[in-house]
Parts: sequence; C-alpha cells; structure tokens
Amino acid sequence: MVVSWAYLWSINRNYYSSINTFNEIGVDAFMPDPAAKPGLQPVATPAKAPTPGVDVAPTAGPTKLRRRHGILALSFVLAVLLPAALTAAYLWVRAADQYASTVGFSVRHEESVSALDILGGNLAGLSGSSSTDTDILYEFIQSQKLVADMDAALDLKALWSKPEDDWFFAFEPSGSIEDLIAYWDRMVKIYYDRTAGLIEVRVLAFSAEDATRIATTLFNESSEMINDLSAIAREDAIRYSREELDEAKVRLTSARAAVLAFRNQHQLVDPSIEVESQSQLIGSLQAQLANTLIQLDLLREGVGENDPRLEKGLRRVKVIEDRIAAERHKLGVGSDGTVSQVFADLIGEYERLVVEREFAEKTYISALATYDASLAEARRKSRYLAAYMRPTEAETSRFPERGLLLALISLFLFLIWSIAALVGYSLKDRR
Repeated sequence: MVVSWAYLWSINRNYYSSINTFNEIGVDAFMPDPAAKPGLQPVATPAKAPTPGVDVAPTAGPTKLRRRHGILALSFVLAVLLPAALTAAYLWVRAADQYASTVGFSVRHEESVSALDILGGNLAGLSGSSSTDTDILYEFIQSQKLVADMDAALDLKALWSKPEDDWFFAFEPSGSIEDLIAYWDRMVKIYYDRTAGLIEVRVLAFSAEDATRIATTLFNESSEMINDLSAIAREDAIRYSREELDEAKVRLTSARAAVLAFRNQHQLVDPSIEVESQSQLIGSLQAQLANTLIQLDLLREGVGENDPRLEKGLRRVKVIEDRIAAERHKLGVGSDGTVSQVFADLIGEYERLVVEREFAEKTYISALATYDASLAEARRKSRYLAAYMRPTEAETSRFPERGLLLALISLFLFLIWSIAALVGYSLKDRR
C-alpha cells in the first residue's frame, strides 16, 4: 500500500514537471512554420540557446512536498492503514477461535431384484442414487424447520453465543428465529455436487465438541427426513391396492351376508339340491302311480266292480296324484304345465346371490394378490442416507481465516481510497 501511494505521488510529480517545462520552452517551438511549403513538414526543434545578455526564464526545479501531498498521505492513513490495523487487532485479540466439523452423505436408492431377474441377466438398477431426493435434502438443510428442530434439541443460540467479547462473530442470544437462520447460513456451509449426488456440510462452532455435536445432529435429522420420505413413498405405492382390497372385502362380506339371510329366511341350504330332491320324489311318486294303475287294471279283469280291493286301489291312485300335484306346485309347475311364482322365484333369487358372491370372491382374491404384489414391490425398493464421511472432530482452530480476511479488507479499503483519490485529482485538474 505504501508503494502504491509513492507511485501515485511520483506520477503527480512528473505531471507538474512536464507542465513547467512546456511553459518554459514556449508553445511556438512546437508549431510548424507558416511560410514552409505544403506537404510533409520536418519535426520542429527547440529554439537555439539565447544569446548572452538576454534574460531567460529559469528552468523548473524538483517538485516539493505540498499541502495536497500531506492531505493525500493523511487520507491514506485514515482510510486504509488505520481501519486495517483496527481489523487486525480485532481479529487477533477479540475474535474467538472457531472449529470445523465436516460430514458428507448421499441419498441411496436400493432396489433388490428377484431370482428370475438375476437369472435373466437383469442386474442393472441394483443400487443407485436418487437426484430428486438429494435436491429435497439440500433444500431441507437450509429450511427453517431443521434450524428450529436443532435449536430445540441442542440450543444453538447458546452454543453460538458463547464468546462474550466477540460481538461480530458470535450470535446475539436474544435474536429471533430469522436471525438464527441468517447466522446458520454463516456457520453451516453446504457443498452440493449435483452430478454425483453428494452433499458435504461444514459446521463451525466455538469448540470442537460443539461442532461435532451439531454435525451429528444434522446428519441424524437428515436421515430421519429421508426415512419419512421413504415411508411416504412406500405408503403411496400400496395405498391404492389396499383401498381396492378393502372395497373387495366389504363387497364379499355383503354378498355372503345376503346368501346367509336368504337361507335363514327360507330355511334352505341350497335350493338346487332341494329341486333335485323334489324331482326325485316326483319321479318316485309317478313310478308308484304307474304300479298302482297296473294293479287296478289286473283287478278289473279278475274281479267285479264291487271288490273292496278295487276301491282301495282307486283311493291309492287319488292320493298319489294329489301328492304329485302338490310336489309339482312346490317346484313352480302347475298341473297344466304353467309356471307359478313359488319355488322357481326362490331358485332365481338364490342363483343371483350366488353369482354375486362368486364374483365378490374372485374380486377379493385378485385385490389380495395385487396388494401382496404392491407390498413386496414396496419392500424391494428403499432409500436411505449413506454417509461417506462421518462427522469429524477438529484438533486445531482454522477459523476465522484471519490472514485472508485482513487481506481482503485491506484490498477493498485501498481500492476505495485509490478511486476516491483519483476522483479528487480529476476534479482539481478541471478547476
């Protein structure tokens, strides 16, 4: 900085020396001769030395330090050297040492394959990283929720406000959550490699143990968030199949309840079996009726009309015919062949209920198979937080970077002072 100030002072000195020399020689010495021929003109040469006895203006002497030079030097001291000295004093005397803890991790997306897939040669996709989940995690680390949760768990305000004399680098304990988030951005640096899907976090604190605790808690909170994200994805994968299974179960229960109510109401286990037994009974009665009629025909040929056996046979025929008519009426078929609304209606209702029950059973079996397949698929796919660098614990303090901070502050101070000095000289030359 001193060298730069001396360089500016030398430029100023040469500038004013050249002006004095120009005034001494005169402007006419550098002007072309008006009487010369047009065309290329020779370079003008200075006038000859004056003859003795003629007064000549003295030549310009060395530039002396003036008031403006003192003002420039004083401004350099006040604007550059003094703030830089105060900054160095604060950094090396008041600023507290800070320790760093680094943790690195990535979101892994594991997907197991079945034996058939392995035998078929499909080994791709066994393991990989999910860039979308990593983007979500990157935003989560900078979120207010994470800062609030970690403050509740570790009391970040107390950990980061330990240095009482360091008012610049320490946190104000009475600050709000918004102030804590702004301070979080200063103390927690996130480096995200989007190509590889890797996240590295550097945490600063005023003791090595506190920095490691904060980094460990940050990793645990991030891992819990990824686990919740995986559980939500797994739940979404099986939610629809579970809803279909519940609907199929309700439908099957209602169909079975309807069949049971029908059986209790009509005291029938299976109307089709009842129809079969009724048909067999009618067939048996018809066979008995045929045998009875044959016996009556034989009696009529051998005995008279007043034979008691003939009257008994006629009564038997009458009873059998009445029974056959009654049984046919139960089946819904009249004596004239017309269908009545008795047993046939029961059979139709029962068959409808049975069809609904069978359809509900098949639907339930299909929904159950789909649900089991979705559950197995969800178990095959899982995401978790894999740490390739566990939280480290520092042995020495590397922060704040005092030399770098002092160099940057001094550089900016000097640039500001230089610009101000150049602007001041420019305004002075215009006057």
